[in-house]
Amino acid sequence: MAYIICQPCIGVKDTACVEVCPVDAIHPRKDEPEYEAVDQLYINPSVCIDCGACESVCPVQAIYAEDAVPDEWKDFIRKNYERYGLTPP
Repeated sequence: MAYIICQPCIGVKDTACVEVCPVDAIHPRKDEPEYEAVDQLYINPSVCIDCGACESVCPVQAIYAEDAVPDEWKDFIRKNYERYGLTPP
């Protein structure tokens, strides 16, 4: 099960999570052209290894294990999956 980036990331896009991800599952990075165009960062569920490294470094507590996403942010599960062309569960 993957980790999901939720609403608190919108407008913040702190990249501490990008830096600690051991499998490069979080995008866009600051050096990627689309970084300025998006409102938040995303975790690729097919690449995420469910290590949790990103969750502990997020300064706005925007990252949750997929099965622990708060009810009010459940739509972010779909948003993260679709960002990478994947079908949400």
